[in-house]
Amino acid sequence: MIELKNLQKTFDNGATYAVANTSFSVEKGELLGLIGESGSGKTTTLKMINRLEEPSSGEVYVNGQNVLASNPEELRRNIGYVFQGIGLFPHYTVAENVAAVPQLLGWDDNRVKLRCQETLKMVGLPVEEYGARYSSQLSGGQQQRVGVARALASEPDVILMDEPFGALDPITRAELQEEFKRIQTNLNLTVIIVTHDMTEALLMADRIAVMKDGEVLQIGTPQELLNKPEHEYVKKMVDMPKRRADRLEKLVHSS
Repeated sequence: MIELKNLQKTFDNGATYAVANTSFSVEKGELLGLIGESGSGKTTTLKMINRLEEPSSGEVYVNGQNVLASNPEELRRNIGYVFQGIGLFPHYTVAENVAAVPQLLGWDDNRVKLRCQETLKMVGLPVEEYGARYSSQLSGGQQQRVGVARALASEPDVILMDEPFGALDPITRAELQEEFKRIQTNLNLTVIIVTHDMTEALLMADRIAVMKDGEVLQIGTPQELLNKPEHEYVKKMVDMPKRRADRLEKLVHSS
């Protein structure tokens, strides 16, 4: 569903690589976690898929189509995008925010209304209760749910997510992670989620790509990364949640 071929992004006339010669594919219905520290190139890689950033070289295919041959605005309307800043239109109601992209796609009013009802119900915000509210009247977790509903509204096959749960409190974050994974599985969505949290990636992703200094060091299932890390940095990344789990286990049994 998504394929990157020798993708690169350079700055300073090619002197600095943000992303260097990156290639990987994501199958239909798969959730790929793209993980790395700040400056690793993960967000730049994500943005090149829907052309929020233009590649310096290489190719990106979504559902067999070269995105560089597509109109960027049309491309973005057909790829759901969720990010940490949420980006809701403050002067729009919840229902109007969710309806924005389907309306741009020319859907008729009844279809838009039904889709708003469906997507808001999926994320636990029934339109009867929340549809007329504004973002300022919502908690951070509720705003993030609206962001997910908006990404789902146009019935995309692909959703890109950039640190979507990073600013939430731990309980709300865990609830939304589980809820989105359920939605993704039920709808067979193809998803790439950028995160710096290895625990989040291990629990949510079907496969994980670990990036550092603009390069993918290893890509594999959570089990493969945990049991067979191929790089010292990958080992360091997966050891951290394991060490924390061990510490919690000791605390439980110390009483």
